[in-house]
Amino acid sequence: MTRKIDHPDSSWIPPNFEGSDAVFSNCRKYRYALWRRWDLEGPLILFIGLNPSTADEVKNDPTIRRCIGFAKDWGFGGVLIANLFAFRSTSPTKMKDQLEPIGKENDRWIGLLADGSEMVIAAWGNHGAFLNRFQQIQKRLPEMKCMGLTSQNQPRHPLYLRKDTIPQDYHWI
Repeated sequence: MTRKIDHPDSSWIPPNFEGSDAVFSNCRKYRYALWRRWDLEGPLILFIGLNPSTADEVKNDPTIRRCIGFAKDWGFGGVLIANLFAFRSTSPTKMKDQLEPIGKENDRWIGLLADGSEMVIAAWGNHGAFLNRFQQIQKRLPEMKCMGLTSQNQPRHPLYLRKDTIPQDYHWI
C-alpha cells in the first residue's frame, strides 16, 4: 500500500470512487483524476500516465479502455487514473509547450488516488523525464509497479502492450 498524503483542508471528504467520474480544473484544461468502478467489493488500482487525453466523466478514450481491461483481468473492482501532467492534450509535444503542464492540484490528487488504491502502476511511456517529473513522483510513491520498460527505461504505456501483460516491480534508475 502506498503512503498516505493528507489534504490541507481537514473538512474535505475524499471521493468514494463509485461509478464513473472525473475531476477537472474549472477551465477543464486540466484533468486531475478519473475513475471507473464496476465492483464495489473489489480493490482499486491506480494507473499513472503521462497526461490526460480526451476521456471525461463518462467517455473513455483508448488508454482508459485498455487500463480497464488490464484491471478487470487482474481482479480489480475499479480503476483510478492520474497523470504526471494534468494538462489535457492528445500530443505530448503540445503538453510540453504549456507554461504549467503539471497543474496546481495534480500532486494532491495523485496522493489521494494512490491512498485509495491497492496497487499503483507507472504507465507514462518515454516522456516521464520531462521537468524531472517521474523522479518527483517516484520519491512520493516508491513502491510503484509497471508493465515493462521502454528502451529508455521508462514504464511502458498500456496501449502498446499484450493483453496478457502482468505487473512487475519497477526498478528505478
